[in-house]
Amino acid sequence: MLRSLRLRRGSALTAVALAAVALLWPLALPAASARAAADAGSADDVTWSVRTESNGFGAERTSYTYAVDPGQSVSDALVIANHGAAALQLAVYAADGYTGAGGQLDLLTPAESSTGIGAWTHAAAATVTVAPNESTTVPFVVSIPTTATPGDYVGGIVTSLGSAADQGISVDRRLGIRIGLRVSGALAPSLAIENPQVTWGGTWSLGTGAATLSYTLHNTGNTTMGAQQSATIAGPFGWFPADAGDVAPEVQILPGETRDVQITVPGVAGMLALIGSATITPIVVDASGSTTGLTPVTARAVGLAVPWLLLIIVLLAVGLVVAALWWRRRAGAVRRRREDERVARAVADALASAQPAPAPDDTAGDVVVGATPSTTTLRTVSDKRT
Repeated sequence: MLRSLRLRRGSALTAVALAAVALLWPLALPAASARAAADAGSADDVTWSVRTESNGFGAERTSYTYAVDPGQSVSDALVIANHGAAALQLAVYAADGYTGAGGQLDLLTPAESSTGIGAWTHAAAATVTVAPNESTTVPFVVSIPTTATPGDYVGGIVTSLGSAADQGISVDRRLGIRIGLRVSGALAPSLAIENPQVTWGGTWSLGTGAATLSYTLHNTGNTTMGAQQSATIAGPFGWFPADAGDVAPEVQILPGETRDVQITVPGVAGMLALIGSATITPIVVDASGSTTGLTPVTARAVGLAVPWLLLIIVLLAVGLVVAALWWRRRAGAVRRRREDERVARAVADALASAQPAPAPDDTAGDVVVGATPSTTTLRTVSDKRT
């Protein structure tokens, strides 16, 4: 049911089907509800509700869901109930749906152009007046063009009450019901993981921190997709893996849309680098309501997880080791140089002591001259030749 400017979903997300027996993004039950009525118009006690008509499509339906062929038309009806004391004049129109920022289904405004359900759905009346404490039925027809491409479409049929508020601000109150449509033909379900990243929120000290793996799921096919997701974060070489557990198992993405996913694992130690791995199993539901899991898709991302204190300690230790090796090498070089110098001196001394004495003179004899303070003695040494 659309209420207070948005199309809200009231129950938990279920399977991913737009087929006849599968419901996508069920909205809050569109039966008359005092709480919903109060939310719709508490300012001036304007209250109304909307629901599906009980007919061949079923009774007490929470949304309109059709499986059709191109060129086919579907007729159905919307029931509007006025719970107030004054008559209500409401606008009735259809619009295409999209996923809002909060993951909820929202509808385009009348000023925005619809190309799918909003363009194909036509109510029997553009405006309707509902008497106090009465209800009225508004038929509508969904006409699928022959050129419609196969796949899933989502939109809604809306009742709107416009009023002027203070300071000239226009307030548009809306209540509506979702319309899910699957056009038959070749279906191509496809889901991709894009832009995976892993970050670490640890401190500069040796403590642990939360690691976050983020990525974008992109529905690249033509059917609404669901996904079973799992993720792990580990250190280098897969050390100390941490399992993120079940991750958003009920995620649903319309064709062509994206959904951002963030998975946080607390208490991860800084291991210089972290490896985040995500695995998704795309899920599609066929027209019979059975689910089919497609081939799993995986993606990896690497991010830094640096405990700066530990890094400083490691760098200091490496610096000390390098300095010690340099000093040892330098001291060894000095010892070798000194040893080489000692050996060189020893060799030089040995060579000097090994030289022969000068040969004697072959002249007549050797003359030895000695002197005293008073006399000079000259002695002739005879030549001793043989």
